[in-house]
Amino acid sequence: MERDSFVGNIAQDLGLVPSQLAARKARVVSEGNQQLFHLNPSTGVLTATESLDREEICPQSDTCTLFFKVFFDNPLQLIRGEVEVLDVNDNSPVFPEKEMVLEILETTSPGSRFPLKRARDKDVGSYGLQNYSLQSNSHFSIAVKIRNDGEKYPELLLEQQLDREEQTGINLLLTAIDGGSPPRSGTAQIRIVVLDANDNTPMFSREVYEVSLAENSTPGLLVVKVEARDPDKGSNGKVQYTFSETSEGSQQLFDLNPDMGEIRVTGKLDFEEMKKHEMVVKATDGGGLFAHCKVLVEVVDVNDNAPEIQLTSHTASIPEDAPPRTVVALFSVRDRDAGDNGRTECTIEGDLPFTLTPTFDNYYELRTNAALDRETTAEYNISIRATDWGPRRLSSRQSLWVQVWDVNDNAPAFSQELYSMWVTENNSPMVRIGSVQASDADAGSNARVQYALEREEGQEQPALSVSSESGDVYVVRSLDYERLRALEVWVRAADGGSPALSARALLRVLVRDENDNAPVVLHPGAESSAGAGELVPRWAPAGYLVAKVVAVDADAGQNAWLSYELAKATEPGLFRLGLHSGEVRTARAVAERDAPRHRLVVLVRDRGQPPRSASATLAIALLHDFSDAHLRLSHEAPPAEPDDTLTLYLIACLACVSALCLATGLAALLMKLRQNRRKHAEPLPTFPTAVAESDAGSLPRSLVYDVCLTAGTLSSDFHFLGPLLPCFPAGISPGAAPQRSSVCSQEASNLVEGVDCATQETAAESSKAQGSSAGMKQRNHSR
Repeated sequence: MERDSFVGNIAQDLGLVPSQLAARKARVVSEGNQQLFHLNPSTGVLTATESLDREEICPQSDTCTLFFKVFFDNPLQLIRGEVEVLDVNDNSPVFPEKEMVLEILETTSPGSRFPLKRARDKDVGSYGLQNYSLQSNSHFSIAVKIRNDGEKYPELLLEQQLDREEQTGINLLLTAIDGGSPPRSGTAQIRIVVLDANDNTPMFSREVYEVSLAENSTPGLLVVKVEARDPDKGSNGKVQYTFSETSEGSQQLFDLNPDMGEIRVTGKLDFEEMKKHEMVVKATDGGGLFAHCKVLVEVVDVNDNAPEIQLTSHTASIPEDAPPRTVVALFSVRDRDAGDNGRTECTIEGDLPFTLTPTFDNYYELRTNAALDRETTAEYNISIRATDWGPRRLSSRQSLWVQVWDVNDNAPAFSQELYSMWVTENNSPMVRIGSVQASDADAGSNARVQYALEREEGQEQPALSVSSESGDVYVVRSLDYERLRALEVWVRAADGGSPALSARALLRVLVRDENDNAPVVLHPGAESSAGAGELVPRWAPAGYLVAKVVAVDADAGQNAWLSYELAKATEPGLFRLGLHSGEVRTARAVAERDAPRHRLVVLVRDRGQPPRSASATLAIALLHDFSDAHLRLSHEAPPAEPDDTLTLYLIACLACVSALCLATGLAALLMKLRQNRRKHAEPLPTFPTAVAESDAGSLPRSLVYDVCLTAGTLSSDFHFLGPLLPCFPAGISPGAAPQRSSVCSQEASNLVEGVDCATQETAAESSKAQGSSAGMKQRNHSR
């Protein structure tokens, strides 16, 4: 057929629409280096790229089949195709020589046969050589001999004895005819030379010599020695050997000694190029008689060819989430040797997540056999080794690079689950205090991490911010340790994949205290008047607790550790101050010569850097007795503004308490009198009088009521406690005033707390008016 002739329709044979061929990138690959067929993807028609010559493609073969393969890339698929090339009668039989010369003795008897060179027809089967015919003559006829291999050889048959005297030579036309319709033919000229009598022809010991020879035989090796004997004498008995009907290729590989008949190797044998060599040796004696024998040399294969790996399709990169059994490459392995020498096996070197799957015709698919992980191995150098099964095993190697695409299968990971950072209060805005760090095992945009603070809906803007790129943490505004001591926020790190993966870590920011708060004195209060102070009796011994300065500091740590020191004193040696307790005590016993009034300035200082301080002023009055405290206070305290409402409340309370006390005393007196009347043995009770040992000049009372006043206080409370236990100053014996009671359990405690006890005694019925007047006077003085 001519070039571009129609061979077949691939799409129709496969049941595909022609558009599918183009979409799947179908292509046709012929075996060998020559591309004999072309596929039109748009129509699916397979055409021949050139005119096919069966005799050139498949010489001396009854059938001629060409193989091709159809490859589909998407998805990867391999389909095998066969094209049988049918023979046509396009070759005529051809004789190797246009003229054959035979020298025949005139004494040759009829019936003798003379082999002729056979004609060759490149066609096969019925189109091959079928018969021979000889030009009509009176001496010879043609006979066709069929050998075991099916080849037809012509032999010249002597029908009538020759007579050299009558005819010295005969010319005949030999015709070879094939089986075509119409038949083709080829001719050769036979020239017969009639020789003078030579009674014997050479005779070979064997008609066919068969030899097996390894293809790696060295030049000069003896292959075989042919031998022909001629019983004639002289030149008629001397035999010369020559090649006859031997191909040019065989003559280049072998050499024939004309005298000895030895055939030796002269070239390099190759089993892959020609497996058998057929040579015809002609033995001719001196009289012109000859004989033929055939030498068949079978080339034995040796393992001299390594397997050849031919890559057909290769995927250079695959995603790391590709499922197992994904096809990566398709290749074929071919070994030109035969038998076990040409049998191959393929393996993958190393422990790789790939496997080889044989398909057909020595084709293999390279597939994945496990899940891939780019973070573990980003690319693979796959070395495929093909080894034959020969005694000396030969192998070849093919390397394939496969790169693994990254997919976003790894979430960012923080270096710590909890980040603790510090910032000093009163910081400047946008100060950097540290950074968080998260890493992502992926690559490219899948590994680009961005940071952000998590904030719940409705939550106020946190005082922190984090850089989305670097992870640096900033404090966006100034913090106050006294208001906020710690911050906890969640930091989220998200990668750039789609969908994005994220992780989070807890960020804890602790605020360091700074000495930005001075101590605050709680007692004595700043609102107290300068005249109000502490009362100390003249009989106070050394170590007597006068007062306690109470101060606090809003800072923390050593910034809040306070120390007290006496900055100024009217008489420095009289009082001492506790360094850490703030207690003011007498350094020695109070003497009569000491001034009645003292003023102390107490300095309260923290331990910050730099330290901060505050001061408090204490006024201390030395008294012989606490009963005259109101007289001193009346001269020292500034007048207070009247408060009508408070005055009304105090009057009402004092009246109620006085009435209740009076009723209780009368009830007790009546009960006592009733008990005495019943007994008649006991005298009527008398109420002893008690003289107060203080300088206040209070009248003795059978029942004693105490009023507790706080120095410098505008509104003091009046407490009625009923008959109480006596409260005696230091130096006064209990027997001196058996009838006194006090609301203060301890005098020292009252002085520390700044509470003065003024004793208001109430007499019995005989001094009721005088007691009420004194109580009202004392209440007004307290206001």
